[in-house]
Amino acid sequence: MPASRIPDEPIDLQFTDVLREVRWPANKDDLVAAARNAGASNEVVGILDGMPEQDYVDVASVTRLIGSNYGPGLGS
Repeated sequence: MPASRIPDEPIDLQFTDVLREVRWPANKDDLVAAARNAGASNEVVGILDGMPEQDYVDVASVTRLIGSNYGPGLGS
């Protein structure tokens, strides 16, 4: 899917598209950079930028944290 479509997608699909491109393990800066490179919305970039500074081992480790902090529909 072309990156130009990402900002028009629902937020959960934006996360899916961004996280699919990340090389794991990744830290917060890697996640933010991947979102920016993919053309994700400012909301997605902001959520990733607000995550704790740590290494994340896989997609599930990120989506669990996003889901617990931002409610159902994100990270599930």
